[in-house]
Amino acid sequence: MVISLKNVRKVFDRFTAVENLNLTIDKGSIYGLIGSNGAGKTTLIKLLAGIYRQEKGEVTIDNQPVYENVNLKQKIFYIPDQPYFLSQYTTKQMAKFYQSIYPKWSEERFQKLANLFEINLNKKIHTFSKGWQRQIAFVLAFSAHPEILLLDEPFDGLDAVVRKKVKNLLIQDVADREMTILISSHNLREIEDICDHIGIIHKGNLIMEKELDELKADVHKVQVAYRDGSPSKVFRNFTILHTEKRGSVFLYIIRGDEDTIAKQIRQTDPLVFDLLPLTLEEIFIYEMGDIGYAIENVMV
Repeated sequence: MVISLKNVRKVFDRFTAVENLNLTIDKGSIYGLIGSNGAGKTTLIKLLAGIYRQEKGEVTIDNQPVYENVNLKQKIFYIPDQPYFLSQYTTKQMAKFYQSIYPKWSEERFQKLANLFEINLNKKIHTFSKGWQRQIAFVLAFSAHPEILLLDEPFDGLDAVVRKKVKNLLIQDVADREMTILISSHNLREIEDICDHIGIIHKGNLIMEKELDELKADVHKVQVAYRDGSPSKVFRNFTILHTEKRGSVFLYIIRGDEDTIAKQIRQTDPLVFDLLPLTLEEIFIYEMGDIGYAIENVMV
């Protein structure tokens, strides 16, 4: 199922949360949405879940509008930042509730996953910790067999072992059923570990969207040292996102083709030259810095 947002605008009172936003997510993709606090990530997800209605533009899945589309919503499962359950319900009761909503619900899978995560099905959910409640939300989501899974800060409160279990199940469902996943998270290392596409949203606009491998291939960390300072003419030819000097070593964050960068720098006969990979977290910080956003306010 192809997810599409075209020229979408969403306003709350006088605050514009999303403006002229365009986004396409192909079936079977694990798409990571990253951005600063208040960038519009949760608004975008709630538009896709059919909770919010846009003032302008189109929010569609397989060319069908999402808002008030019951048949389409039976194929979507949304786990918010704070998972919500019916008051006083046990996990078993919530399972019955979702079974009545999702036609592809698998009771067999529900029982297997409940055993895997060691969940007490007869205990009221509100008495569990935040981490346990999130595990329950995932068990219910996987049992519903959705075609699209929307996740807002999905790994918050989960320990390392549980995170590994959840990620394995996510990857398994994408491989087996071509489930499409949209993940919004501040934990960029988690996103880097699982996603194949990345979108960076800032002030309601999608400022960058690429395959993760392509994004990593386009931004590089360069360390160089020369006998007599740094030849500024060479580095004028590059798109420099960040410059730093550590003793006699210059550090550059450069956007461009790796082979071209390496070839031109080697021609300058440096004493030291290292071309190093960047993490997604570093790429995000430097890309946000490139549009004038204060680095210290980006990460939480």
